[in-house]
Amino acid sequence: MQRFGTLSFGHYGPLGGGRELSAGDAMLQAIDLAQAMDELGVNGAYFRVHHFARQQASPMPLLAAIAARTRHIEVGTGVVDMRYENPLHLAEEAAAVDLISGGRLALGVSRGSPETVVRGYEAFGYTGSQDPRGADIAREHFDRFLDAVEGKGIAEADASSPFGGASGLQRIEPYSPGLRSRIWWGAGNSDSAEWAGRRGVNLMSSTLLTEDRGMPFDELQAQQIQTFREAWREAGHPGEPRTSVSRSIFPITTAEDELYFGGRQDGDGVGYIDGMRSTFGKTYAGTPDKLVEQLLRDAAIREADTLMLTIPSQLGVEFNLRLIAAFAEHVAPSLGWEPANR
Repeated sequence: MQRFGTLSFGHYGPLGGGRELSAGDAMLQAIDLAQAMDELGVNGAYFRVHHFARQQASPMPLLAAIAARTRHIEVGTGVVDMRYENPLHLAEEAAAVDLISGGRLALGVSRGSPETVVRGYEAFGYTGSQDPRGADIAREHFDRFLDAVEGKGIAEADASSPFGGASGLQRIEPYSPGLRSRIWWGAGNSDSAEWAGRRGVNLMSSTLLTEDRGMPFDELQAQQIQTFREAWREAGHPGEPRTSVSRSIFPITTAEDELYFGGRQDGDGVGYIDGMRSTFGKTYAGTPDKLVEQLLRDAAIREADTLMLTIPSQLGVEFNLRLIAAFAEHVAPSLGWEPANR
């Protein structure tokens, strides 16, 4: 593990006891937390994207705001649901955020996770899918998006336009030359990881995989990463791709931490999600020395270069910053991490 960051679900709504976290509160707190993380040297702040839910749905304004308030930290998504996206509009927004941030965007995209509504992407105007989960729409949109990010010509110039006398196919603007190398695909199984490797994009792997091979989750995920890297090399792509995994990890250093997370040492699980038999990763909670011992044995964390910590964002900036700082000070260095601002 060379880098670590946070993966926020961005939940808002009732908190109990008559308290309410608004959408505005959630976004402003995310900006404040990212700024404090940047000062700690944390490598990234990443956000889940869910539509028709009280979570982040349109992340680009948030990422741009964080980029404007920080200097080092990577800003990104894990993941944008491509079933819902106009691929050319997304390419314009992604390039703008990448330029504002000075090349710090890590844009994770994929088919998306299970929804709270039935085929919600159709309400956005994207119909005609032959797949019950819309995977064909996501792949089609991704291909178009990648063409735009690569600067390929998209629309024929109008030679009679009063705004210029260009000819030939014109690319999407703005264009950010390095953005293509910072596109990630969120893969839920080995087949999609292999596909991402062949396409030459980075790999994001989550805390669940839509497959069950009768082995521990971390070993299954490590195999997925190896499959991805083999596909990358066989396709002849230059350089080394980046890989990330996400985990629920809670260092317990105070009585309040113990209250929230004590006894949360969940094991791997197997169940059904989105109609597919899936394997779920465990939750790590304990004292820092115990976490170091456990995480060093996690095969996928050893295999990946980036670790994303899922954080309880509803608990506020101060609480989450204490968790992150404890991980940065007492756990991450033993896993190979050095601060981004060093």
